[in-house]
Amino acid sequence: MSSSREAQRLQDIVENIDAARSYVGDMAIVAFIADRKTVDACERCLQRITEAVIKIGEDRMEEIAPAIPARAIRGLGNVLRHEYDSIDLRYILITIQRDLPPLRAACIAALKDLP
Repeated sequence: MSSSREAQRLQDIVENIDAARSYVGDMAIVAFIADRKTVDACERCLQRITEAVIKIGEDRMEEIAPAIPARAIRGLGNVLRHEYDSIDLRYILITIQRDLPPLRAACIAALKDLP
């Protein structure tokens, strides 16, 4: 993948993390579950993130963010696309509030290292 394409994918990840985090802020799980628009918007952001990770490639993502398994990110995308009726919304909120900030930091660092 060219560095410009990789940069665009990394930027897509960062932008969608920022969007999802801005939607939920410090929202409690009860409020999140009750807010269908926010849930839908966050799920869409997560789908974009997972798609960008897939396009970058598992091996490269493991280099960029070794503490965050690319396979797990891809798995989340599969759940969002194919098993959407069984998603535990608590998991979605926790992912956004706790798990995405380290991915964002890794993507920002990788963007700085690209030519």
